[in-house]
Amino acid sequence: MSMKELQEKDLKYIWHPCSQMKDYEKFPPIVIEKGEGVFLEDVNGKKYLDAVSSWWVNLFGHSNKRINKALFNQSNILEHTIFANFTHKPAIELCERIVELTPDRLNKVFFGDNGSSAIEIALKLSFQYHQQVGKSKKTRFVNITDAYHGETIGALSMGDVDLYSKVYKPILLDTVKVEGPDCFRCKFDKERNTCNAECFVSMENKIREIHEEVTAIIIEPMVQCAAGMKIYSPKYLVKLRELCDKYDINMIADEIAVGFGRTGKMFACEHADISSDIMCLSKGLTAGYMPLSLVLMSDKIYDAFYDDYNTMKAFLHSHSYSGNPLGCSVAIETLNIFKEEDIINNNKDKSEYLRNKVESVLKDIPYVGEYRQIGMIGAIELVKDKETREPFESERRVGYNIYRNALEKGVLLRALGNVVYFMPPFVICEEEIDFMVETARDSINQYFDENRQ
Repeated sequence: MSMKELQEKDLKYIWHPCSQMKDYEKFPPIVIEKGEGVFLEDVNGKKYLDAVSSWWVNLFGHSNKRINKALFNQSNILEHTIFANFTHKPAIELCERIVELTPDRLNKVFFGDNGSSAIEIALKLSFQYHQQVGKSKKTRFVNITDAYHGETIGALSMGDVDLYSKVYKPILLDTVKVEGPDCFRCKFDKERNTCNAECFVSMENKIREIHEEVTAIIIEPMVQCAAGMKIYSPKYLVKLRELCDKYDINMIADEIAVGFGRTGKMFACEHADISSDIMCLSKGLTAGYMPLSLVLMSDKIYDAFYDDYNTMKAFLHSHSYSGNPLGCSVAIETLNIFKEEDIINNNKDKSEYLRNKVESVLKDIPYVGEYRQIGMIGAIELVKDKETREPFESERRVGYNIYRNALEKGVLLRALGNVVYFMPPFVICEEEIDFMVETARDSINQYFDENRQ
């Protein structure tokens, strides 16, 4: 069956995620046949460098031989079992190892299916915790501007990206949104690398006012990804941890996108040398192979639920595929690769190479307002005016058009508004980085050459 025939059949039945389906009339879905390393290949044999790790999940390349083997071996032993009153070796090993790896105080693990379900679990845990320790007034959640935590109702309530949440506001939870860090357009005229997180004053003032009713503050440590890879100072996290301790507020760290080496450390909270009360993990946990998420919590949280059944303090939350053995085995092999191939240290040189390459090829493009990078996450923010940092109107769909240009040239660069970003698999080599970055430059230049004002 040809590409065109497959596309027609796809559009007859399928509603694609995060898409205006009418766009597909002119730009139908690319039918992928296979993947290997950093490349995806369509049914016509054209290859695309996966510069966004297929929505930030793929760490060690497509069709990774080690992970393939782990998945195959587990599928021949046990594919799934009920996880209530049952367990299995892959789940036990995974949880033992993840507790050893994550920051101190996170000693218990609860399983979910994906990132949004992990956020829902975290919210319910925090709320029920405070109800059961006698602080029934603590019912509200606090998040920051430009936050993104997922698409289910509770998770969406924690976000502040109108593109995703505006239409649903009548049915969302009543959360408290506090102005967060915006280092590119800093109101305090500071730099993220040298500031003292002066912007934290907004959070401090609001929590001082309402702390008696706050159960948790949720945050994406170090990088607000869906907001355009907004990187901020680790000092913000240090101050947040201190504030949560002062007022008995649970700190929820959403490490779904930034965990597992993306920021240059295994977990982003390590940049601030702090630990949250609850941590959500997914995406890179299974290196892009299986849906799986973990919610880690402190003993303080866990102990508030531990009692005789008739007290009704149990956490009665479940998913059909909780603790799935296939996902657990893939996650274990992911951790094996991190350890045996010294991924975090090896990525340091790769990260520096990426930074140098991007800065060298973008310096002459007048619309680049900023290039920011942390670990293996890099972001180019495009602006109308570099002096005023005025953004392009969303109607122009600047990033979307650059994304289409790049696909024609063989690179998958799914932009975020006016931000073109790089979050490639860790197995990318220098030659492939060159191709990725040079294609981004050419695609940006092509767009502005064709759309001069």
